[in-house]
This record gives sequence, structure tokens and C-alpha cells, in this order.
Amino acid sequence: MPKDLDVAKRAKVIEWLKTEVIDQVSRLFKALWEGSTARVSDSLASLIMSSYILGRRLGISYRDLDEALLEKLRKHRQEGHQLEDWYQDISALEEHMRKR
Repeated sequence: MPKDLDVAKRAKVIEWLKTEVIDQVSRLFKALWEGSTARVSDSLASLIMSSYILGRRLGISYRDLDEALLEKLRKHRQEGHQLEDWYQDISALEEHMRKR
């Protein structure tokens, strides 16, 4: 494949993935409105999947993205994020990520 076509294809895929992220956010909001736990779970899973793949297309490995997430969780936990103070959500997710 000629280099200019490959660059165009890569740019098109990135744009498509960006629309997928927006679409999944929309689907998530609709599922929340409807109260469908199955659809909420499906939308969240699709949003996470699209985010990971978009990151990969942008040159961020899955491992690097995991590490960035863990670092962000650690920082929020240390700074006393409200979700940590109220529910310990930050440390629970951090523990989950480390056990994988």
C-alpha cells in the first residue's frame, strides 16, 4: 500500500474510533435513562474497548494505558478524591487493575 494511502487510512480509522466513543457515550446515557442494567454494562464495555483501541491507534500501548490509569488512580487516592473518601471506589478499582 502506498504510504499516502496508509496515512489516509490510519487517519480515517482514528476519526471513526472517535465517533465510536461518542456513540457509546450516547448509548450509555440512553441506557441509564431506560434503567437497563444489561445495556449500561454493554455500553460501558464498548466505551472502554473503543478507548483502548483508539489509544492503540494513537500509539499508546495497552500496557502504557493501563499504567497511566493506575498512576491516575494512585494520584486521586493520595489527593483524597471524593469518590475515594465516600465509597473507596478509587482504591477498589486500583486493586482490581493490579490483580489482573
